[in-house]
Order: sequence, then structure tokens, then C-alpha cells
Amino acid sequence: MSESNTVERRVTLASPEETHRLGVRLGELLEPGDFVGLIGDLGAGKTHLVRGVAEGARVPRSEVASPTFAIVYPYSGRIPLYHADLYRLTGYDDLYATGFMDLVGGEGAVLVEWLDRVPEAAPREHLRLTLAHAGEDSRTLEAQAFGARASTLLTAWLP
Repeated sequence: MSESNTVERRVTLASPEETHRLGVRLGELLEPGDFVGLIGDLGAGKTHLVRGVAEGARVPRSEVASPTFAIVYPYSGRIPLYHADLYRLTGYDDLYATGFMDLVGGEGAVLVEWLDRVPEAAPREHLRLTLAHAGEDSRTLEAQAFGARASTLLTAWLP
């Protein structure tokens, strides 16, 4: 996809709490069919952001878990939310065998940690978030929206 078809934003997050709050705001905006892929090293803040997104989508806090061993974890909230962790996968064939692709573009929103492990898991239209260490507690978040709905979502989330 060409640069002219993407919307990009970059923000600095001063703390894990700020990362969480930003996630809450994203969760409030998600709609069925949205796909958000997260990229970042261990400890970059992906899980803080996902927990915030789940809270914003009104998923009970007690339901939010790390899907590392289940690969995909479904949550019930304002909309169905599917949280996937691709860290342990070696490629697309591993992901395809889980039934994950049936969730994409469906009745819920999909959040994927470690999207860079299986980049072909992302549909053409998606929001890609890259988190990086910027200090002991601070992080940078680079967001790229691919497609019309993702662009609308990103500009509403990070005007």
C-alpha cells in the first residue's frame, strides 16, 4: 500500500498508566471488524495497551488474560473482542490451523500482539501500532492506519 493511503501518528507515553489510558480510549472507539496489530519488544507496553483496550470495550477486568498459550482469547464486552498473541508461532500455517482467520472481519474486533511474527495475518485494512522503549517508563507509539476505516479510527483516537 502506498504512503498516500496511510495515516500516521506518533506519540510519546510517559508511563504505563498513560499507555493504559490510551488503550481505554481506543477500546471505546473499536467497532466490529476492526483489526489492530501490535508490534514491539518484550516489555514495550503491548499488554498494558491491550488491557486498556479491553477496559474501554467494557470487558470485565477479571476476563483479561495473556493468550500466549491459547493463541487467541475471546472476550465479551460492548462488542466481541479477540486477543491474539503470535509470539510462539513460526509462520502463517501455524496461525491458519488455529481458526484465527475466521475471526478477521467478523462480528468482533481483533487485537494481535506480535503481528511482526506473522505479518500476513493482517487484513488489507488495519491499524498497526509499534511500541518502543524511550526511557525507563516512557514509550513511543507509532500508529499507521491502512484503509478507510482504520484511518477514521486513528484520527478519532489520536487527532
